[in-house]
Amino acid sequence: MNGPVNGTVSGRTLVAGVGNVFLRDDAFGVEVIRLLAGRPVPDGVQVKDFGIRGVHLAYDLLDGCDLFVLVDAAQRGEAPGTVTVLEVEVPEPDPAVFGPSPVIDAHSLTPDGIFALLGSLGGRPGRSLLVACEPADVSAGMGLSDPVLEALPHAVRTVEEILAGTVAE
Repeated sequence: MNGPVNGTVSGRTLVAGVGNVFLRDDAFGVEVIRLLAGRPVPDGVQVKDFGIRGVHLAYDLLDGCDLFVLVDAAQRGEAPGTVTVLEVEVPEPDPAVFGPSPVIDAHSLTPDGIFALLGSLGGRPGRSLLVACEPADVSAGMGLSDPVLEALPHAVRTVEEILAGTVAE
């Protein structure tokens, strides 16, 4: 079983896609969630598209979550279309990052920014994973590049495997 949140187990799993559909490959997380939306998921699993609303996502996570799976495009120096899964630790609040109160650009939170904001608000999911795809093109425009488009089925399978693993635990 996954760890407790604030001393309690919520039984909740959140799979959240983020990204800007007007910045080509940045829409990766949104597209994965769109594909997952019509598929069955285990009880207690919520699949949500947060788009560019990273602040809303952080506040949603304050309700407690045993497993948080964030799906997003993330530049990690890999070949475009490479899907990776990373275990992420939510950082302790750091006044050097946000000062005494968070000041953020609500529409351009990176995965690191989302986890930092969550930490600054006191949110602590039991386990946090990032399913990331290396983008090829995040310039203005709509539609995923070919390598990222081809990565979508792999990313959907990856999320489904993560969810299947949590049910068996």
